[in-house]
Amino acid sequence: MQECRVIDLGLKDYRETLELQHQLVEKKHKENLPEILLLVEHNPVITLGRSSHPENILLDREQLEQLKIQLHYIERGGDVTYHGPGQLVAYPIFDLNNYKQDTHLFLRQLEEVIIKTVGSYDLKAERIKGLTGVWVDGKKVASIGVAAKKWITFHGLALNVNTDLKYFGYIHPCGMLDKEVTSIAELLKRKVDFQEVKDKLVEKFAEIFELKIIKNKNITSKAEVTSLT
Repeated sequence: MQECRVIDLGLKDYRETLELQHQLVEKKHKENLPEILLLVEHNPVITLGRSSHPENILLDREQLEQLKIQLHYIERGGDVTYHGPGQLVAYPIFDLNNYKQDTHLFLRQLEEVIIKTVGSYDLKAERIKGLTGVWVDGKKVASIGVAAKKWITFHGLALNVNTDLKYFGYIHPCGMLDKEVTSIAELLKRKVDFQEVKDKLVEKFAEIFELKIIKNKNITSKAEVTSLT
């Protein structure tokens, strides 16, 4: 059973969190660190993965700036997606040498984590063949996009909890023109306890990846995180 250190970053700027992921991946290459799971909310940001088409962003840069939405080109797989407050983002910095060296299997495992988390609210979450992510009633409730360097993963998943869904109207999410986006709150018709969803997600990570969880909440600085051994 692998140890996993869970670090709750709270609300954090996207660029800063991306830099932190890169630092942790490099540190994990060089040192015998436990698995690391970062939990975070981001300020409004649109990210474009390796397969992105800029035309899937429906606003120009000036309009994005007026709405205070950041824009980042990144190295994960997939197309355009949105992150913002009320959305639970999880970045697993995992060494696939401890499991199977198979990123496709890793994606399916992340989907299973989400399916079980959403399912704990008596919602039937599922996969759609040929598409990455998790869906409820044909609407996408979670997106997944990962990268790996020497089999150490980064980037991860984004689960819509209490997310303001209007922001998804500014993009074609994941390049799809014919699929809608939803959230746990919309599906339940009530605001959801965000900490409760975090706890459930961590529990399902432990179950699917057979992890011993070590929690570190409210770590705020990169120095604090990168000093962990």
